Amino acid sequence: MGIGTSIFLIAVGAILRYAVTATVQGIELQTVGLILMIVGIIGLVISLAVMFLVNDRPRSPDEYPTRRYD
Repeated sequence: MGIGTSIFLIAVGAILRYAVTATVQGIELQTVGLILMIVGIIGLVISLAVMFLVNDRPRSPDEYPTRRYD
C-alpha cells in the first residue's frame, strides 16, 4: 500500500466516521470509518518506514562489481 492509498483510506474513513449521518441496517458506518482510518494510518506508517529505513547508503568503490576482460 502506498502513501497515496493510505491517505485516501484515512480521508474516506474520516468522512464515514464524522460526516455521514445516514444509517444502513446491519452496518455501523462510523465503525467502518474508524477501521478504514486505522488501516490507513498503519499503511502510512509502514510506507514511510520502508521509504526512510531502506539501506540506500552509497557504495564504496570496492563494492562495485569488477569487469574482467579476458
